[in-house]
Order: sequence, then structure tokens, then C-alpha cells
Amino acid sequence: MTMTDQAADTGASPQAAKLGGRAAGLLAVLCAAFFLDALDTSMVAVALPTIQHALDMSLSQLQWVVSGYVLGFGGFLLLGGRAADLLGRRRVFLVALVAFFLMSGLGGIAGSGEILIASRFLKGIAAGFTAPAGLAIILTSFPEGPVRNRALAIYSSTGSAGFTFGLISGGLLSEAGWRWVFIMPAIVAGLILLAAPRLIPADRRGEGRRQKMDIPGAATVTIAMLLLVYTLTEAPAAGWASARTIGSLAGVALLLTAFVLIERRHHSPHLPLSLLASWPRVRANLGAMAFVGGWASAQFMATLYMQETRGWSALATAAAFWPCGVLGLFVAPRIEKMIGRHGVQRVLVLGLLLTVAAYLLILPIGMHSGYWTALFPTFALIGIAFALCFSTLSITATTGIAPDQQGVASGLFQTSAQFGTALLVAVTTAVSQAATTPGSPAGALRGYHAGLLVPLIAVTAVLLLTLPAALRKTAPAPAQ
Repeated sequence: MTMTDQAADTGASPQAAKLGGRAAGLLAVLCAAFFLDALDTSMVAVALPTIQHALDMSLSQLQWVVSGYVLGFGGFLLLGGRAADLLGRRRVFLVALVAFFLMSGLGGIAGSGEILIASRFLKGIAAGFTAPAGLAIILTSFPEGPVRNRALAIYSSTGSAGFTFGLISGGLLSEAGWRWVFIMPAIVAGLILLAAPRLIPADRRGEGRRQKMDIPGAATVTIAMLLLVYTLTEAPAAGWASARTIGSLAGVALLLTAFVLIERRHHSPHLPLSLLASWPRVRANLGAMAFVGGWASAQFMATLYMQETRGWSALATAAAFWPCGVLGLFVAPRIEKMIGRHGVQRVLVLGLLLTVAAYLLILPIGMHSGYWTALFPTFALIGIAFALCFSTLSITATTGIAPDQQGVASGLFQTSAQFGTALLVAVTTAVSQAATTPGSPAGALRGYHAGLLVPLIAVTAVLLLTLPAALRKTAPAPAQ
């Protein structure tokens, strides 16, 4: 029986959860691509000072080396997911991976800041196609139940590992020369390209692939997402009450309103609104916003604390986050058994409780707090919680989806995570700046404490929304 045949059978046996052979190879390729997407998000940050000096870039230009990638990635996830449904998941994944490879190489040989920023934006767009296509391949290749749950747990843990490894390797590679920060992802992408065509199953012809692309809907929501991510990225500098920020947010609201009207009338909508009719699915996407965005915000505050207040080097700061990536890899293979015994929502609640505990532990951090007593416990709990939460949230968000909508459902889930990151980092920055007393280490510490309340509140809210489903006496369906 092929994996495609298995996917048609949702009643997987517990023995089927033992991934091996070709299935393990497929999962390894998709995990490697997800690892690469996450790695590329964080790797560049440590090398920014070297890049600025080498290419004579202004500070405003420099931020777009990072923001350009985030803008392209977050803005095109929905389009990438729907394209995977209509054009073929394998085809979209491979073509986008080639683009990612080429843009990584272009960044490595860039002779000016403008070319580097353009390559980062285009690479972000490529990642906006590989990420939902890769997740959709998992959803359609592994049957609902133990097999898929274990695959998603392993897949999710590689994302956190990639982000953490990117921080550390970025510091090490920048010592050898900043161009290696871009060349290394190109080498990794090239290796994935060598293996992927042999391991990813061919696309099957289906009714969904014969549908026409909803061009008005796709254009409207893509422009809206690009404008939204751009606005949230620029809002802390421009001011939340500035005419520019308010005008941009009003434009986003108008575009999204137009998008909903288009989707209601189109016979083959870009984002079927029926996907939003399920409260568990909506709750999972809200959870992705709060959990992923909350951790990005907390990590931002912790980074400022270590570098600005404690005077740690960029490499030492990056290395401090190692528990976030390593511990999740050990937890991931055990999540499928936990879900089988306790249910998806109870495992999710456990992860959210660990996250709340992690933020409570770091909240009272002081001027002379030690790493092993103040930071390590938080980073260790987050490493475990990431594996628990991201896998269970993705299971909830994608269970019960028709095969021809798996790509757009994956894109919606990942868009939620990116939107949460942009929103909560912006809000956390604003709150922290408002509470900070300039020129005083103690004043900066007050700003960090205030900023850390934002992710704590966000994750606590999702925990309260999830508790009713977890406390039901009857065993809920996986997506409930």
C-alpha cells in the first residue's frame, strides 16, 4: 500500500505510527525544508552589523534585510497554499524551492544593499510557497490519526530547532564572512533539491486541480497581507497614532472587506469561508497567533535584556537559546502517544500551561539574574511547549479538511502564526518603550517587564479558550 492509499484510510492502526522507509524519507525532506525556512528567518539577524559595514547600508535599509524576508513570507502564504491545491503540491514545492535556492545564492554574491534586500524579499515569497505546500504534502500523504500526529509533531519541532540553530550558526558563519550566511542556506536548499524529486509522491489529478484560480480574491488578500505586515513592522517607528499607520490599517480593513465579498460570490474561492465556520479551527488559528507571536515577542525582550542590559555578545546571546530548539526534538517523538492517551486538546493545554509558567518565571528577571536560574528554565519550558503546542494546533487546524483544501488550510494556519508574530512583536515593542526610562538600566528593565506581559496575556487568553474542550468528559474528535 502506498502512502497515498494510506491517506484515504483514516483509521490508522497504532503500528502505522512507526514511520520508516520511504515515508521517513519524505518526512525528512519536508522537515529539512521547514528547518531551512526557520533557519533563514533567524540566521541573518546576528550578521547584520557586519553586513551594514560591508555594504555601507543605512540603519533603515538594514532592517529590511530581515523585514523584507518576513514581508514576502507572511504576505504570500495564503497564495502559496491555494496554488498548491490548484497547481499541485509537489510542483509548487519544487519550483519554490528552486527559487529559494537561487535567491539565497543571489544574496551571497550581492554587491549592494538594494540587491540584497530584493533577494531577501523574493526568497521570502519562495518560502511563502514552500511552507504551505510542504505541510499540505504531509497532510495528504499521512492518514489522520497516529501517523499524521507523529509526523506533525516531528515536523513542528524542526521549525523551533531551525530557528535556534540559525541564531547560533549565524554568529559562527559571520565570523568567517557575512556572505556565508546566505551561501549556506543555498547549499542546504541544493541538497534538499537533490532528494526531493525522488521522495515526494507525484501529484494526483483531482477535481480541485481543475478549478480556476480566484484571481480577484488572491490579489486582494495578498495585497492586504503585504500591507498589514508592512504596517505592523513600521508602526513602532512611525507611531501607532500616526496618519500613516491609521491610514494603512484602514486600507487593510477595506481590502479584507472586499476580499470577503469576493469570496462569498466566487464559485471557486481563494479561501473557502467554510474553513472559518469551525470554532475549533478558528481557535487553533488564534492559538497560532498567540503562541508563535508570543514567543517571538518574549525572545525579542530576552535578547534586548541579554545584549543591552547584561552586555552579552551576539553569539553568546544566540547560544543561550539552545534549549528552545534541542529539547523539542526529544519531546516530539513522544507526542503521538500522549495524544493517543489524553487527546489533542489536553496535550495542547499542557503545552500552554508550560508556556504560561515559562513567562511567569522570566517576568521578575533582575539586573544580576543568572542564566541557569532565570533564563534557562524559561527557555527549556518553551522548547518543550513548542513541540506540544505547534503540533497540536496544526492538527486541530487541519483535521477534517477536504484534500483539495489542505494547501489553503495550511497557508491559513501559517499566515496566522506570521500575523501573530508581526502584531505581538509590534505591540510588545510599543508597551516596552512606553514603560522604559531612557538612560537608566533599571528603567530599561521596567520596559522589559512590561513588554513580557504581552505574550503572557496572549497565551493565557488562548489557554482559557481551550480549557472547555480539554475538560470535556467524552473523548473529543481530534479537531475539537
